[in-house]
Amino acid sequence: MGIFNAGDIFLGDKGFCSYYDVSVFKDRGVDSVITLARRRPVCASETVSVLGPDDLLINWKKPVRTQRSSYSQEGWESLPEKLLLRQIKVTVQQPGFRMTSFHITTTLLDAKRYPANELADLYLQRWDVELFFRDIKTTIGMDILRCKTPAMVKKEITMHFIVYNCIRGLMIEASNRDLIRLRRISFKGANQALRQWEPCLNQARISHQERSRLIALLYDSIGKNIVPERPGRSEPRAVKRRPKPFALLTAPRHEMKEIKHRSKYTAKKA
Repeated sequence: MGIFNAGDIFLGDKGFCSYYDVSVFKDRGVDSVITLARRRPVCASETVSVLGPDDLLINWKKPVRTQRSSYSQEGWESLPEKLLLRQIKVTVQQPGFRMTSFHITTTLLDAKRYPANELADLYLQRWDVELFFRDIKTTIGMDILRCKTPAMVKKEITMHFIVYNCIRGLMIEASNRDLIRLRRISFKGANQALRQWEPCLNQARISHQERSRLIALLYDSIGKNIVPERPGRSEPRAVKRRPKPFALLTAPRHEMKEIKHRSKYTAKKA
């Protein structure tokens, strides 16, 4: 929570739907926009006021603390008895989504300054986080960790994060340089451009002017890898290519026996 400053907006999915977190953020001057979860949506008859169609001003009551609660008894006692929040029902009309509707809870109570449709569009941008995870796991190969000890696994994950942040830093520089929206630049293209230019930049005997020229060309190459605008594009969690029909290596190689292949031995019999 320490990375947030007063005036920031915290955007989270249903895993962050917590009375304690919303209250602590509100005390720090940080607004929240989260998906409603683990609570029944408040109906219109139980609301404080109706701000618009599917846009309600509601009260959240303080939850009962249990042994499974992540906060302490003192933290629970410091919470207010209720929170004044805003509940928005979002109807999904784009094909490819699993849900047809869901509810957003937010501390942004001014319906004129923060219209419901703009908050729904803001929450839709949260899906970019899932695509960023895919960049880390798939594009730069962190989906399979090869180290064996816990300490080395932590170092391996840390190195992937360092590489990811470095590539993102180059994308930010290219975005600011060419006045391009950052989310329009392809992470895969930036990664390929960096791999292509790395042998030229990693020379020992290279002048400062030549290095600056090559870096400028690298920024140009990254800025040209633009992802087209695809509103409503479906990003299914599915594998494009089917795996090859090989058995799993469930034992050391010297212990594995030859696995008979039916076509091979059928051909001998014929």
